[in-house]
Amino acid sequence: MKNFEKYSRQFFEAPKTAMKWTEKSYIDKAPIWCSVDLRDGNQALITPMSLEEKLEFFRFLVKVGFKEIEIGFPAASETEYQFCRTLIEKNMIPDDVTIQVLTQSREHIIAKTFEALKGAKNAIVHLYNSTSVAQREQVFRKSCEEIKEIAVSGAKLCMQYREKTAGNFRFEYSPESFTGTEPEFALEVCNAVLDIWKPTENDMVIINLPVTVSLSMPHIYANQVEYICDNIKYRENVIISIHPHNDRGCAVADSEMGLLAGAQRVEGTLFGNGERTGNVDIIVLGMNMYSQGVDPQLDFSNIPEIADIYEKVTGMHVYERQPYSGQLVFAAFSGSHQDAIAKGMKWRDEKKCSRWTVPYLPIDPSDVGRTYETDVIRINSQSGKGGIGYLMETRYGFNLPRKMREVFGYHIKDVSDKMHKELHPDEIFKIFKENYINLDSPVCVNEIHFVQRNGIEASVTMKYNGKNAVVNDVGNGRLDAVSNAIISYVGRKYTIETYTEHALEIGSTSKAVSYVAISDGSKALYWGTGIDTDIFTSSAKALVSAVNIMLKSENYKQKSTKSDVENSNIM
Repeated sequence: MKNFEKYSRQFFEAPKTAMKWTEKSYIDKAPIWCSVDLRDGNQALITPMSLEEKLEFFRFLVKVGFKEIEIGFPAASETEYQFCRTLIEKNMIPDDVTIQVLTQSREHIIAKTFEALKGAKNAIVHLYNSTSVAQREQVFRKSCEEIKEIAVSGAKLCMQYREKTAGNFRFEYSPESFTGTEPEFALEVCNAVLDIWKPTENDMVIINLPVTVSLSMPHIYANQVEYICDNIKYRENVIISIHPHNDRGCAVADSEMGLLAGAQRVEGTLFGNGERTGNVDIIVLGMNMYSQGVDPQLDFSNIPEIADIYEKVTGMHVYERQPYSGQLVFAAFSGSHQDAIAKGMKWRDEKKCSRWTVPYLPIDPSDVGRTYETDVIRINSQSGKGGIGYLMETRYGFNLPRKMREVFGYHIKDVSDKMHKELHPDEIFKIFKENYINLDSPVCVNEIHFVQRNGIEASVTMKYNGKNAVVNDVGNGRLDAVSNAIISYVGRKYTIETYTEHALEIGSTSKAVSYVAISDGSKALYWGTGIDTDIFTSSAKALVSAVNIMLKSENYKQKSTKSDVENSNIM
């Protein structure tokens, strides 16, 4: 690939740290979560949210469980300002929820910000200025001391306006572009700000370390975070926050390693919405903890609902393969995957497992509002008998015999392949019903009577090829007697190879379902299914269905042979 020489590493490694984070194997508790959907996510939209959409989304974020929500940049636009005022004046912010607003280190912006916050019960004023080498040299053209003074002067102004504004306010500071800043200089600026704010146990300060642009591998960021945690002033009264962006596709990894390195708080968005490649996806981050047995302290039990609200107010789309959230993330089309999942689910039921260990499914889809029938086992030409059998059993109550599952599985794969599409469960059941259940053509049995004479004698009233007849025959059992009557009238020999039955537990507890397989001497088995309130009648219907499938198969072979002969004569 051309031009790779013009790129160089723009990150700065932290001074040597103990790398204590490498000794931890998982995150053992949820961080403080701060949703920035209404600021970072909103400013990334082609058409920013309206006031009504912002209010709807705010209410939903509260419902999900966020206790800190960054609602915007009140000095940036009238909509942002009015949104802040509406939340406060209409008392829409629960007492346990803190709103957060962003401000640059400029007095007129800070003044407007506090004006917007007047009367807020709980609010965080988030002050920031960029500290990176690239921004210092190219944008501001200022020295390190001048950049630090921007931060210090902003911190002083925040203190002044807090004193004269009604409300309860805490402070947050971000050295924007932290990952492109020398860690020693970032620490110096943060400490200078802290010396102004002087955090206490009752007035804690947030120091946010944003991955404004992702520049390095995640372990580099972890070392940077650990360096700040180990050297920041007032540590016991400082909350270290992280705000990773996803330029390198590492936002989740950056966040997880940042938390291992000592961070206590995460700023992010639902589904990772945000400028460029977006922010860290809080759903992925939270569900990763959940999958390790840690409560994320956010309610993601109905991800489809969260996705619907998000798509409605943002106009964005949740990618089908988005971890935990996409429509296809639990879907198994592969036959071997479906078989493993089906067997894993059966094993769970048999062993009454309390722990989740099902193959191919890192979490139980039902825990996030998904269903096995429509979200997990998905059927197309790549699917196998295990998945199709599992679907038929769990959704419709048919526990197909193993060999029948194989036959029906190939049938469904063939249909899907020819139609070039996925088949919905109801389409699959329709195919099963039309091709296997209670088939009455070309043979139709209308009535059966039995007498005990030299075994079991059956009197069978049937129609075949439009002709009615009453046929009597004997057998060593009722089904055998009926079968012999059909053979003698139809003139096609076969043997019953398999017969099973069970109660149809889904849809009706008063019906029985039977499965019969017959063989005409070839390698093929012809399967039929019968359903009836009477167990024997269901078995007779299954037998007749199998016979009809065999006869139709023979007719097809005869027609094909005849057609081949005619075609050869033409040639």
